[in-house]
Amino acid sequence: MKDRREFLRISTAGAVGVLALGTYACGSGGKKSAEQAEATVKAATGMGVGLQLYTIRDAMAADAAGSLKRIADMGYKFVEMASYSDGKFYGMAPKEFQKMVEDNGMKVVSSHTSVEAEGITTASAQKMADAHAEIGIEYCVQPWIEEKDRNIETYKRMIAEWNKVGEIMKNVGIQFGYHNHNFEFKPTDGMVPYYDVFLKEMDADLITMELDCYWAMKAGQDPVEMFNKYPGRFQLLHFKGMGDEVVEPFYTVDKDDIVAVGAGVADYKSILDASETAGMKYFFVEDDNQGNGKPFEGVKASIDNIQSKIFV
Repeated sequence: MKDRREFLRISTAGAVGVLALGTYACGSGGKKSAEQAEATVKAATGMGVGLQLYTIRDAMAADAAGSLKRIADMGYKFVEMASYSDGKFYGMAPKEFQKMVEDNGMKVVSSHTSVEAEGITTASAQKMADAHAEIGIEYCVQPWIEEKDRNIETYKRMIAEWNKVGEIMKNVGIQFGYHNHNFEFKPTDGMVPYYDVFLKEMDADLITMELDCYWAMKAGQDPVEMFNKYPGRFQLLHFKGMGDEVVEPFYTVDKDDIVAVGAGVADYKSILDASETAGMKYFFVEDDNQGNGKPFEGVKASIDNIQSKIFV
């Protein structure tokens, strides 16, 4: 995905919502208002809804403070970052960015930070871990693999590096993770890498899976079946609406049918019903396409749909 590669190349050498488990009664047979749904989620979890900031990356680059205020005003309470480089987040020192988020009544929960195929030194991994610990996050996630590195040998080498990074992260109180697209499910050398290499060779104590449900479904996977087969491995989930049914699985990163969460054909109610089996702690709203040119309209539609259509 060219824009993500470009973004990660710039921002690193390198949503969300927290949901209440179970079924919520609507009272008197009707749907809850957005405010009632939000109150129900808060009462059950003590938390609110958040956003993966890659969804508004251009706006964040132009005006981070203003962009954070806009999503906070919509009701988002948590963010997952998508810009780390050389000890800084969005060009700011950790505490500076943390204060900007918290001044808007939100909290930083997670961060996307890429470790490239050539690996990372212990010193640079420690610097990365320390910067993330300073900002007070719970998760740091590997979000992408370059197309040239998508082969079994390189996957294994990268996973060995990620296990080392996961150990360093664990030592400062952070859980490392991996965020998928659809190419990890492409049959390769008689194997399905996601199952036969990633889940097999990643140390489950050091690396959790951030399952992007949209991309998994594009590859013909059923997230609920994945949870049942690998219970507890998916502490983080990514949700994005899917406009078209998957007729045949595909493995190229084509994303033109991404829509707001709660729109399209993706059944997130069923996925949420299985979230306890998954081991899920948070899920993140993400739109790789930035709302097809209208990022704030897209994230507003997502939070409205979550409150009115999913948490009901």
